[in-house]
Amino acid sequence: MSKGITAEQKKLVARLKKSSAYKIAYIDTDFIETDDLRPVRLQLELLKPELILQEEKIHSFLVVFGGTRIVEPKAARAMVKKVETKLRRKPNDPDLRRELRIAKNILAKSHFYDEAREFGRLVSEENGHNDGNEFVIVTGGGPGVME
Repeated sequence: MSKGITAEQKKLVARLKKSSAYKIAYIDTDFIETDDLRPVRLQLELLKPELILQEEKIHSFLVVFGGTRIVEPKAARAMVKKVETKLRRKPNDPDLRRELRIAKNILAKSHFYDEAREFGRLVSEENGHNDGNEFVIVTGGGPGVME
């Protein structure tokens, strides 16, 4: 009886090592992305920012939500003028009429952009009194009022 590993056994070991069952669970993306692991992924989505906040010594924060379509009043006015110019060339175009209604709605809400900017200034000013670790603002990043 031979004590060495046969060629067939070597092939079996090589095949096993390529098997997903042999992969370490946390680097096996096929496994991590299964429906059964969704709760684990959710936990990771919550844990990651929590660890970052701890690392940055952020004690509290404000999450600010807003519409990405709400832009500065100047940009909103320019948008309305642009659509009005197009509409003068094609006064019966229903798509342009709809676009103008949307642009005017955005203009009507554009004052919230300045409100958000003022809110950010007030919170940042307050934050400056406590080493910058309280009331840190978290947003979606932009565009629009989320900037």
